Amino acid sequence: MQLYCESLTGYHRLQTKEVKIGDLLLGNHHPIRVQTMTTTDTMDTLATVEQSIRCIEAGSELIRITAPSKKEAENLLLIKNELRKRGYTTPIIADIHFTPNAAEIAARIIEKVRVNPGNYVDKKKFEQIEYSDAEYAEEIDRIRERFTPLVKICREYGTAMRIGTNHGSLSDRIMSRYGDTPMGMVESAMEFLRIARDEAYHNIILSMKSSNPQVMVQAYRMLVQTMQLEFGECYPLHLGVTEAGDGEDGRIKSAIGIGTLLEDGIGDTIRVSLTEDPEFEIPVCKDLVKRYALPATENNTAKSFVPAYPSTGLPYSPFEYKRRETFAVDNIGGKQVPVVIADMSKTEKITPAHLQSIGYTYDAATDKWTIGDAAADYIFTGNQLLDFALPGTLKVIVFPAARALAEDQTKYLPIFSNSAYASAEQKSDRLNFVMVDCYNDDTPINDYTFLEDLAGDPTAVLCLSSTNRNAMQSVRRMIAELMMRKINNPVILITDSPTGNADQTPDEHLIHFATETGALLLEGMGDGICLGYTGTPQMENKKVSGRTYLEVKDINQFTNNTAFSILQATRTRISKTEYISCPSCGRTLFDLQETTAKIRAVTNHLKGVKIAIMGCIVNGPGEMADADFGYVGSGPGKITLYKGKEVMKRNVQSEVAVEELINLLKENGAWIEV
Repeated sequence: MQLYCESLTGYHRLQTKEVKIGDLLLGNHHPIRVQTMTTTDTMDTLATVEQSIRCIEAGSELIRITAPSKKEAENLLLIKNELRKRGYTTPIIADIHFTPNAAEIAARIIEKVRVNPGNYVDKKKFEQIEYSDAEYAEEIDRIRERFTPLVKICREYGTAMRIGTNHGSLSDRIMSRYGDTPMGMVESAMEFLRIARDEAYHNIILSMKSSNPQVMVQAYRMLVQTMQLEFGECYPLHLGVTEAGDGEDGRIKSAIGIGTLLEDGIGDTIRVSLTEDPEFEIPVCKDLVKRYALPATENNTAKSFVPAYPSTGLPYSPFEYKRRETFAVDNIGGKQVPVVIADMSKTEKITPAHLQSIGYTYDAATDKWTIGDAAADYIFTGNQLLDFALPGTLKVIVFPAARALAEDQTKYLPIFSNSAYASAEQKSDRLNFVMVDCYNDDTPINDYTFLEDLAGDPTAVLCLSSTNRNAMQSVRRMIAELMMRKINNPVILITDSPTGNADQTPDEHLIHFATETGALLLEGMGDGICLGYTGTPQMENKKVSGRTYLEVKDINQFTNNTAFSILQATRTRISKTEYISCPSCGRTLFDLQETTAKIRAVTNHLKGVKIAIMGCIVNGPGEMADADFGYVGSGPGKITLYKGKEVMKRNVQSEVAVEELINLLKENGAWIEV
């Protein structure tokens, strides 16, 4: 069975080649490096140096700076000299798009260059052109001719290179043969990698970025498998989700994409692309990688209670999304969107006011409920029975002993532990939840025979969690076992975030939830989610790098919003507007953070609409391939508006551009009055 990682049942870092970037070693089981990118004008030497220093002092181990033309590439020397003069030796990366001669200048100055194979030689015109095999080969020869000089310079100067494919900027040639697919992304990078190998140049890192975590994860997995099959070895991988956005959504989307791969040991350096100042990306990066901070020897020999997969292969494909087939139990499973269960068991004396935090607002004057788009489908109250009438769509889950005391048992649904369900005397004739701790330290591997008894039970929903260190792998293995045994009961994914650290931030909980739950949803596993905590979290007024953000005033609201954001980011349940927002850089032609906030303020009620906000044409129509509408900087004070990849309004004055975006939404039936 050819896999894309070292192990599917425990954490084992993927073996990759060692790459030298200045004095920094990357890959080959060295620590996972964290990096960011400056947002200043590269020609403003002092501003770029000062921002780079802030990033370095926040913990960035590599600094990327845009070099869109020769003059910016040449100015990298002044930036580098000033940083070195001040005692900072952090490697610098030149970010190159469209301009080979800028890359060739930069490669003689700094420690690493990044090129995008989609636009380094090819030009993106969004034309579907048929290529014969001979014509395709001619295009590869043209790439070789243009790319080889840079490879030779990098080899001569000891400069590292990242071949960075972006989902939204695949060339017309790649699109014509592979379409807008993960495999197209892989082949785009492999063409350049083969040329570099032919020149005996190996100081290379690769990336497969997309604003869609599902596409991103599939592309990286395919790339690893392709390198293993073709070369028998893997080059280091740079992980990132492009245009993730800001706030909670940006962190969640990044954690789902990056965390899913890190869980399987894939990834040697990461960048979290947030629409915020770059130094604030670094704490999020650190929170992601510290989950895997054990020494390589300990990580790769950690005891696992998770059984190996059969040699016959996996019961699902890790290279494409297909939701696991289940039968429906009430509104869970089948073709229905995943449900959200709000764990309110730590809330004393639940009142109607408490339900506002999970999407239900009660008006006492009219005795009516208003239900929001992000309203939980169920609440878990433990042993607490409620003394008020619930909104009609909400259901309560309790332990069997509490349900037995309820006057009206139809309002309550029982949750049983493991094999206790089989011997229970009182069950719901409609819906029963059964908790399973997957492959924990105390449970023999074969002691799950009770699952066979559930296979034909039309009322049983499994609630899977794991107390193992590698919880995601444990739950994934259990779901695979269900698939192999043809047990098609729906599954709720239960993820508890630890609260033992007094300094724990909201970011850390977001990352834990998004990584462990999002990874499974991307595999098509899960018909619902329930997020909770091992204790009582204290997350008010937390600071990261001196800045307070993601402040949590209501823990139930925070957790409920996180659940819906995870479902949104994995494209499994859409409950709000989605923003694809680039992280800003020296090419940005307007205040990206301010503009994103303005657009979000007037469009956040447009459920299911995807709006891209891009600082410049480099991150324009290509990078926003997933969006329904786009707002792209086209010059100082000028904005171009898109519908999909089609220009609708060109060079709109920035003062009226948000209003024109609203008009465009109205003209295309995407606007709803509030």
